[in-house]
Amino acid sequence: MEHVRHFDVVITGGGAGGVSAALALLSRGKSVLVTEETDWLGGQLTSQGVSAPDENQWIEYFGATASYYAFREGVRNYYRKNFHLSENAKYVAKLNPGNGWVSRLCYEPIVGVKVIDNLLNRYLASGQLQILYNAIPFKAKVDGDIIKIITFKDHLNQEHTFSADLFIDASEIGDLLPIVGAEYGIGAEAKGETGEPHAPERPQPKWIQSYTYTFAIEYCPGENHLIEKPNNYEKNRDNQPYTLDVDYGGDVGVLTYLMFGKTPQTYGSFWSYRRLIDKNNFADQNYPNDIAMINWNGNDYVGGAFIDVSEAERTRLLKEAKDLALGFLYWLQTEVKRDDNKGYGYPEFKLRKDIMGTEDGLCKYPYIRESRRIKGLSTVIEQDICVDFLTGPRARFFRDGVGLGRYFIDIHASGYKETAKSSQVYPFQIPLGALIHRRVKNLLAASKNLSVTHITNGTFRLHPVEWSIGEAAGTLAAIALNEKALPHEVWLDEKLLRKTQASLIDHGAPVFWYVDVPIGDPLFTALQFTAAFGTYQYDTNTDLKFHAENELTTEDLQNYAKGLKDGAGLNVSATSASDFIGSLATKLGIKAPTLPEKVHREDFVIALDTILRSAYLK
Repeated sequence: MEHVRHFDVVITGGGAGGVSAALALLSRGKSVLVTEETDWLGGQLTSQGVSAPDENQWIEYFGATASYYAFREGVRNYYRKNFHLSENAKYVAKLNPGNGWVSRLCYEPIVGVKVIDNLLNRYLASGQLQILYNAIPFKAKVDGDIIKIITFKDHLNQEHTFSADLFIDASEIGDLLPIVGAEYGIGAEAKGETGEPHAPERPQPKWIQSYTYTFAIEYCPGENHLIEKPNNYEKNRDNQPYTLDVDYGGDVGVLTYLMFGKTPQTYGSFWSYRRLIDKNNFADQNYPNDIAMINWNGNDYVGGAFIDVSEAERTRLLKEAKDLALGFLYWLQTEVKRDDNKGYGYPEFKLRKDIMGTEDGLCKYPYIRESRRIKGLSTVIEQDICVDFLTGPRARFFRDGVGLGRYFIDIHASGYKETAKSSQVYPFQIPLGALIHRRVKNLLAASKNLSVTHITNGTFRLHPVEWSIGEAAGTLAAIALNEKALPHEVWLDEKLLRKTQASLIDHGAPVFWYVDVPIGDPLFTALQFTAAFGTYQYDTNTDLKFHAENELTTEDLQNYAKGLKDGAGLNVSATSASDFIGSLATKLGIKAPTLPEKVHREDFVIALDTILRSAYLK
């Protein structure tokens, strides 16, 4: 008889969302199994090679969770502890090992792996966590819309079967969804389904963002590290085409990046775009030269996604994507115009196979931008987040907000004629309903497979957003287990929803955009929890700051009263701060806290938090 081991939660996929979901569950005492298709945890942070995360502009002090910050600081501290930094770099609090201009933290993928392993090691040692590497879901038993068991197959073709109370899909392309028969979307939805102005008239399931085999190269002046010409080089070179040109559209048009120099209007050099190691940061023999990670239009594969295709077709597509990537390296080594106008190509570029941990030097798993997406209890559409449809400073308020994100809608070519465009978005929330499958009762999404559209996926797919999605899914799972409830029951129950939000906030996960009250600030938990009720949704300060020291005004009270009514259905008097607090306390059956004679915003928040926590959490 097949042995079936039981866990509280089984997480399929050990990427950014899977890791953060696991940490959320483990820190709340739950037993967890994580399965991972490769032999590295971290997904786009590590095994996909994109170790120059795409983050929001406030990331160093706001916009992510405490566990994500623990990862980021872990990376910095790893370099500080294990390598000799230059005199200048020693004293940089926000060390960026690569000084790449696209990210405030550029590092080698293996360092990210070691930091993640360190975050999880104590749970592995205690037996609370088990990790199954090199495994994918193979079959499942589902009874009455409840997943009972999942069987995984490893790289040796051995099968491993597990049961759980809840299952989380945090895989890169939504591997669990077809296995358990869960409804999902793929590609671009039709305008008639989503109502999105930039959606196509008919469904376009093949409009799936391109994926990329990234690679790392070291610049070794005076040396020759030319690789063998890859298969189909000329075809890929001409059809892609390989170029350092970027079409920004509008008044800017096409700009040509220089390899090491800076062209006017560009952000910097091609070389420093996603540079992982800046040799000037080090006084260490391990880093005599710069190392850069290449993730560019030149190695974006647009020949077709490997979702819902045969194994033979998947193999063909991934082989073509690898040839494309190696071809781009060969072009950089042989044909790109040199900055010094002394010919073409940089044979000095050495493919660093060790950095990606593979024999061919390409990342272990292609950088995935778009997945299967669950049919959730709610779906985020472009009108919810895009500046074209909203007035600032924030995107649509979600009463079930469980995380934050901010990045422009960045849709990479699918190989078809897209109707969507890159768009700016307001800082947005992640709604809990988008993580819960509408039919399969014990299934949650924790990655790019949440209930967003093809268009909004373009901003929800980024590193810190995926991490926040995973943390929210893990927290929801923990609350559901504690309350002996199913995820949708938590979402529908006002008190359980607020308990979930409070748990996230108390663990350092913001749910509302106020960049001047970061994690660790004495006001953080009170401000975030009261914001979850919609209280401040009509605050129009464009600087995204709360200004806690400001004296409370009548306009503030009126905005807060309207916000509470619209966000939580709570009607209160807004004639004065005391009336506001008193009427709310009376309505909820709570003794009203005392306010000072002159009320500042922070005083009001603390009083409001006292009432709401007493009413909803006790």
